[in-house]
Amino acid sequence: MEIFLDALLDALIDGVKMLPFLYLAYLLIEWLERHHGENIENALAGGGRWGFLPGALLGCVPQCGFSAVASNFYASRVITPGTLLAVFIATSDEAIPLLAAEPSQWTTLVLLIVCKIIFAIVGGTLLDFPLRKVLPHSLYGGYEGHADEVDCHEEHEETSSIFLAALRHTLEIFVFILLFSFLIGLIFESVGEDAITSILGGMGIFQPMLTALVGLVPNCAASVLLAQLYMEGVITFGSLFAGLTAGAGVGLAVLWRVNPSWKQNLFMTGLLWAVGAAAGMVLQLIL
Repeated sequence: MEIFLDALLDALIDGVKMLPFLYLAYLLIEWLERHHGENIENALAGGGRWGFLPGALLGCVPQCGFSAVASNFYASRVITPGTLLAVFIATSDEAIPLLAAEPSQWTTLVLLIVCKIIFAIVGGTLLDFPLRKVLPHSLYGGYEGHADEVDCHEEHEETSSIFLAALRHTLEIFVFILLFSFLIGLIFESVGEDAITSILGGMGIFQPMLTALVGLVPNCAASVLLAQLYMEGVITFGSLFAGLTAGAGVGLAVLWRVNPSWKQNLFMTGLLWAVGAAAGMVLQLIL
């Protein structure tokens, strides 16, 4: 019982400390979604063969449905596979506001975004140019020079003010933060921090391969968990990057729902994991 209460208290204290920063981050995100969301989507759809460039930049905007929009665009042949891959790589879902809520992690946040943009552009370029010439069209799919009818996504709820909407998002993620902080703390107290660190540390350069698998889970909880593990010092930056690179929020789930080709969906899922794992292993070696 003492271990249980200690873990719960630590989770509450850590969570409450980041609440003001978390709210401000979601306030900014909500403003971007309501006032610039349509412009962002138009910029992505108008990119053509070079769409991976705006995709890499715009994917970093932490909008909850942006990767879903990209999946719909790809299924409707509006964007190329490279553009979709760039958006997926750049997407960090809830990890950005979570890291932004911790002033001690702002340097990490900047590094994460910069690395995301670089790898997204490189990945999109390779997929849309050299690989396009060798991949069969049935596997490549994507842009055909025109747009079919696009069923983008459900409109965001705008009946409430941005302040109430930001508060709702903050409280929703705060629940995830408390849950994962509590579970991590409970495991640490029960098993021992040294034992857990030793197990994950023993994976060495292969640790990003595991976190990239976690990142494929199409839920914001995966990015929250990865960010929490990193801030607790359990995983390296390379492993965090691997998980968040493979993590595309709900984008993968939407892709499997709206794109009829299971071969293309499986290819994109496997490619996303491979890019995430490889990028994480590279960063783990050089940082």
